[in-house]
Amino acid sequence: MTAVLEIQGLTKTYRARGGPRRALDGFEMYVEAGQVHGFLGPNGSGKTTTLRTLLGLIRPDSGDLRILGRPVPAELPQVIAHVGAIVESPQFFPHFSARDTLSLLADAGNLPQSRVDWALELVGLRDRAKERVKTYSLGMKQRLAVASALLKQPKLLILDEPANGLDPGGIREMRDMMATLSAGGMTVVLSSHILGEVQLICDSVTIISLGRRVAAGPVAEVLQAHSSGQVRVALETAADLSAAAQVLVAAGMQLQAHADHLMLTGVDKPALVARLLAERQLYVSELAPVHADLESVFLELTGTAPVPGQARQVDQSVKPDTAQDGVSA
Repeated sequence: MTAVLEIQGLTKTYRARGGPRRALDGFEMYVEAGQVHGFLGPNGSGKTTTLRTLLGLIRPDSGDLRILGRPVPAELPQVIAHVGAIVESPQFFPHFSARDTLSLLADAGNLPQSRVDWALELVGLRDRAKERVKTYSLGMKQRLAVASALLKQPKLLILDEPANGLDPGGIREMRDMMATLSAGGMTVVLSSHILGEVQLICDSVTIISLGRRVAAGPVAEVLQAHSSGQVRVALETAADLSAAAQVLVAAGMQLQAHADHLMLTGVDKPALVARLLAERQLYVSELAPVHADLESVFLELTGTAPVPGQARQVDQSVKPDTAQDGVSA
């Protein structure tokens, strides 16, 4: 597949009162054409710095960045017409209607006015297009922001928290919209804290923590890499949980004890658990492998929540051989 976005060895250090702070530390990212790609990281991880660097709003200390095969920022003027972006929350004139806002942006960008109604339809604002922006909810303003980025009909669309303020119905509409754009050949880079939605929407993900990539690749492969070896165990008699825990720990297994079950880590053969316990007249009522979701993997890799056993930072990506808040582009 053709790479729409490539980042290698990206570094950026800021001056701070306590000394230099490295926001990006050799960060790498690779996005194929036509994908919906999730870009995930906790606050302060370097995610927004990366997006601003891509858009030429921040100059990196070092690294190689390419959009549509062209180096940026050196050739950003040649590719920016093919990039639509919303970074954080753009500001609009409150007394303008949504249609007037997009019409003004279309004129400024020498774009055909026919795209205004197309973009409004795509984000679900056609019926409210004549109302003033000051009457819009936060979710509707988010939709308008996305519409403004779509006016170019870009090859690469970068969205930072596009579902912010949307109700469940609006989130679903946003999900369907991204699927439609991807099916039409557009590449979408999505930054979001709604990890359940990212798991549903995205073909692939990159997870950043402390300025470094800690995981990347197809969503299914990233989940698979972190789902093996966890087993949930419940007993026929809840009072036997403590005795069962002692037996399993003595056998060298790692576990966490909960009120009504045990959670084991690093188990290759779940049947061995049942046999060990049965030998002590402790009988299981549930013995089930636990499949990781994107939220649990994210929390493990970024160190933002305790996990049983030792956290692993696994990179699943495979490369082919061969300045301000409120920015929209």
